[in-house]
Amino acid sequence: MREVLGHFASGIVVVTATGPDGPVGFTCQSFASLSLDPPLVSFCPARTSSTWPRIREIGRFCVNVLADDHRELSTAFARSGTDKFAGVPWTPSTSGAPVLDGVCAWIDCALADEYDGGDHTIVLGRVHDLGADAARLPLLFHRGAYGIAAGRGESEES
Repeated sequence: MREVLGHFASGIVVVTATGPDGPVGFTCQSFASLSLDPPLVSFCPARTSSTWPRIREIGRFCVNVLADDHRELSTAFARSGTDKFAGVPWTPSTSGAPVLDGVCAWIDCALADEYDGGDHTIVLGRVHDLGADAARLPLLFHRGAYGIAAGRGESEES
């Protein structure tokens, strides 16, 4: 299943929050826009995640869409037991969650709901604020490896 579904290219995000002990975050590949009205996004942390329960308790988070030069950030935030924010520049979103420098886009959310997703949890976030840098290209993951987008495609209006 992993091999076949790996043919679907996906972006990579880092979900962040700021709690009483400072910033926390984790890398997540399963992220999607869900609804425009109301504005909702979804992502799916593994049930084994030790970071998601901490972010859940905070109740607010920021989804950072990684740019093509963020491979090291993706790897660093996927590790357990390290100071993931050491040397990582960021600014606080309106909710205080870290917006990592140089990301393609960021989406500031409040936890809306959670659902059982087998070995993952399906998380819905209600969007409160967001922004993007149109000059940045996203970091992609495809067939077990990192990649980057080839460039801007034609718009539907062209």
